[in-house]
Amino acid sequence: MTRPKMYIGLIGWILVSFLAGLVGAIVEPGVWYEMLNKPAWTPPNWVFPVVWPILYLCMGVAAWLVWKKAGFDQARDALTLFLVQLALNGLWSWVFFGWHQIGTALANIMLLWIIILFTTLAFRIQSKGAFWLMVPYLVWVGYATALNFSIWNLN
Repeated sequence: MTRPKMYIGLIGWILVSFLAGLVGAIVEPGVWYEMLNKPAWTPPNWVFPVVWPILYLCMGVAAWLVWKKAGFDQARDALTLFLVQLALNGLWSWVFFGWHQIGTALANIMLLWIIILFTTLAFRIQSKGAFWLMVPYLVWVGYATALNFSIWNLN
């Protein structure tokens, strides 16, 4: 692979990852979210815009490492899982914040966590670096799943 193609690929995978964030960021939590009963361990609102860009960057680099090593054809399953989890990631914000469907959002994020787990394990076959870059995302979405469950339970 030529160096320019390698760098274009890196930028491309990072942009694809951030696209999920942009799709989700269109809907803001708003007053509805503020009015919900939330557990005491809910992070302050400023945490989310700090954590998510870091995670999207790590995810994009992870996908790039897999793509760089194996190409899309040889890593089709792993990269397809990656794209599916990105779609579920972007959808969750709409379901939870936009449509106020806490239970449906819980089902979405549970499925999201499972697909992230499969993606992370599939990435490990191609690149241990990609695997480790996905682990914080897996942990964060696990935490977000517990938070979504608690909010659903409290409301």
